[in-house]
Amino acid sequence: MTDLPQRTHRLAGIDIGTLTCRLLIADLAPEQPLKELRSERRILRLGEGVDQTKRLNPAAMDRVIRCLQEWQAIINGCSVETCSVVATSAVRDAVNRDEFLERVQHEAGLQIEIITGDEEARRTLLGIRSGLPAGVTDILALDIGGGSTEFILDRPSQKPVIRSIDIGVVRLCERVLHHDPPTSVEIQQAREWVTRETKAAIAGMGNYRQATFVGTAGTITSLAAMAQKLSTYEAARIHNYRLKLETIRELEQTLLSRTKAERVSLPGLEKNREEVIAAGAIIIRTIMETLGHQSVLVSDLGLREGVLIELALRMR
Repeated sequence: MTDLPQRTHRLAGIDIGTLTCRLLIADLAPEQPLKELRSERRILRLGEGVDQTKRLNPAAMDRVIRCLQEWQAIINGCSVETCSVVATSAVRDAVNRDEFLERVQHEAGLQIEIITGDEEARRTLLGIRSGLPAGVTDILALDIGGGSTEFILDRPSQKPVIRSIDIGVVRLCERVLHHDPPTSVEIQQAREWVTRETKAAIAGMGNYRQATFVGTAGTITSLAAMAQKLSTYEAARIHNYRLKLETIRELEQTLLSRTKAERVSLPGLEKNREEVIAAGAIIIRTIMETLGHQSVLVSDLGLREGVLIELALRMR
């Protein structure tokens, strides 16, 4: 958080993901953590069907644009100095992304920056680093998204090592997990795919075993909420929670034994995540088993916070 502007800035950041859109309005002062003023997230599934068609479908674009129009009104009412809007995997992969960018600018008055997987990881790291507990230095961060998953090995005084794989919760559902609940064959295919991609990602990455394993984004925070049976999302109880592999295995079994409709009533599960949470559980469990990690430190901070920190750094 050093080298930020020498006065407080009120900034807004929007992260348009494959599954979820997130808004954060916060005050950012030098040498201080973000002071959140307004935070929202909505599961809008912009990337629905993109894996097969390579196109953003009109209904999905409409959902996101309606949300962005609402958020633009909120931003306008909060005396925000400047706003940064980023889009990730789904928009990166879509051949009709220019149509979406033009519609957002025309209908919501917002300009979108499409960021690469590496840039997404770099800003996610800024967010994670801003909220780590004291004494945590070397980290291996994991960001499970809707369309992709990033591995980030970050050690002080060394350049971060970033690997991105094209597996996310939406992509895994659309490509492999076709039944409700998934069949044993589908689950096995999913595990094999995640294992193969994880091994390729970490090959030659360096000594990640000595680093603290940190997880961010909706799958991991949702599993942390479910592990604690939270009736409502409590960021203070989720952030820096230690989620054990044993608990993840139990939650995965619970999720895979239920249909989407039956998952809705599970304590701690965010509304509209019932369709993809089983895929997320398969991904995190398989990655942890492949890496040999028995627990993951949960970060409620990630790309959205990193977008604001990056914005403040650019304003120097």
